[in-house]
Amino acid sequence: MPTTVLLDVDGTLVDSNDAHAHAWVQAFADAGIAVEFARVRRCIGMGGDKLMPEVSGISEDSEQGQTIAKRRGEIFKSVWLPRLAPFRDAERFVAALKARGLTVVAASSAKEDELRPLLRIAGAASLLDDATSSDDADASKPDPDIIVAALGRARAEPADALMIGDTPYDVEAATRAGVRVVGFRCGGWSDDDLRGTVAVYDGPWDLVARLDELFARD
Repeated sequence: MPTTVLLDVDGTLVDSNDAHAHAWVQAFADAGIAVEFARVRRCIGMGGDKLMPEVSGISEDSEQGQTIAKRRGEIFKSVWLPRLAPFRDAERFVAALKARGLTVVAASSAKEDELRPLLRIAGAASLLDDATSSDDADASKPDPDIIVAALGRARAEPADALMIGDTPYDVEAATRAGVRVVGFRCGGWSDDDLRGTVAVYDGPWDLVARLDELFARD
């Protein structure tokens, strides 16, 4: 039985994956660079350090990369963030985890200044024990740095933790950190994409009704 749950946020608690992809596409367009929405969408769940070279060949650390990344943040926060909504039962789901006596920590590739409003949208800001963002890690998912940082905040060993996320990058990052993973389909990825998980559920509304089933696996 785990003592700690690490939670992804985008695509797991908040319906925001498409919004992030649109913000990236517009930021590249503003720099005169055309990137396909579908290609960017498949990279959501990575941090900008991984996504930018993957879809454009541009390093986030370059002058151009920094300009594009800054513009993406401006677009996301001004245009898309006000439109976002939580997935059904997101707040109830986090509350149910806490009611079981679990330590719950957000483990997100989002920037710190975006993570806090996302957690408020999810209704989880006051429920979580702690949160880690891309600002707490040298490298974003699928590298394990964010997972390791979240484990540190929770003071938990990998064997005592469970990660819940919606992308193959969550699965890879947690697996590399030695943490078991539960997948959610609500972020737009298929069961095949989420291979390596111990179980896959539709989203918070599905798992909150089946927590006994999940924890009976241990």
